[in-house]
Amino acid sequence: MPPRVELVERNLELSACHETADKQQLTNRATTTTSNSDANSQSPHSAATTSSSASQINDTDYKVELVWRNVILMSLLHIGAAMGLWACFVSAQWKTIVAGYLLYVAGGTGITAGAHRLWAHRSYKAKWPLRLILAVMQSLAFENSIYEWSRDHRVHHKYSETDADPHNAVRGFFFSHVGWLLCRKHPQVKIKGKQIDLSDLVADPIVRFQHRYYLACVALVCFIVPTLIPYLLWGETLYNSFYICALLRYVVTLHATWLVNSAAHMWGRRPYDKNINPSENRGVSFWALGEGFHNYHHTFPWDYATSELGYDLNITKMFIDFFAWIGWAYERKVVSPEMIKQRKLRTGDTPVFGPYGPHNY
Repeated sequence: MPPRVELVERNLELSACHETADKQQLTNRATTTTSNSDANSQSPHSAATTSSSASQINDTDYKVELVWRNVILMSLLHIGAAMGLWACFVSAQWKTIVAGYLLYVAGGTGITAGAHRLWAHRSYKAKWPLRLILAVMQSLAFENSIYEWSRDHRVHHKYSETDADPHNAVRGFFFSHVGWLLCRKHPQVKIKGKQIDLSDLVADPIVRFQHRYYLACVALVCFIVPTLIPYLLWGETLYNSFYICALLRYVVTLHATWLVNSAAHMWGRRPYDKNINPSENRGVSFWALGEGFHNYHHTFPWDYATSELGYDLNITKMFIDFFAWIGWAYERKVVSPEMIKQRKLRTGDTPVFGPYGPHNY
């Protein structure tokens, strides 16, 4: 489950303190190394070697440490989801199942159009009513606050497939899918996370409010309201309402997001950059509302559509374009067809596996 939520102000204060301490430590180390080098006539590369050795020692000493609270809670959550799935077949009204699906799409869109494409990548801009709607929808998904989600995602892109990547796919499918939430973070994730610029997130009052009151937002939007909707509107039982519209819907949303971190980093074509793991995976795009075109996204992370395929399996692009039509979303960033063609030719797998998408030479 998501870790304990901290205030944005406290996060920034701690980050500043760590950065100051790190700079002082590096200064002291450089001074000591220079002194030792002069005394012992060492190579001018000795300081770099010492620093590299220390980093290797730290990485070697790292051992996976399970967070048993998360293991237990995640297990109970999936048991509850299984009970909700069973209720879908034996006792639930069809309207409850439809409501669960619509809530899943809403929560997923809060992640894809909100936390991901708007706040993490700044691939478009949104007026405050849309940002408020997306913050509510993102709370429905319960995948950490916008601030924390965006921070971890920026680290993921900058240090993809390294120890600093929160869900490093090199460590296997299970780890990149869910295992990363069941154990302590690698030290490099925390170190690199403190170096990411988050000033734009702190400047957004909606992000600050949601982060400060995140647990209350999640309790209300993710669990209480989804349970009450079927119960009050068409007389569904509280049992079915909770286990289907709250727990089952929540677990399906989680796995849809996790597939982007796991399956979309392992299986599929790489028409834009064959040298990276992220791939084009249509199955993931179906479940994750357009996020499975991952080779394109990691090659052109600023494109608000995350794909050159238009509305093909891309509900999130439809959502953003609708709000652009009414004027609430604007300055949508895109990649030119010529740049796409050039990149495919230079680094993609198209010379081997043939054309992909509408833009090819």
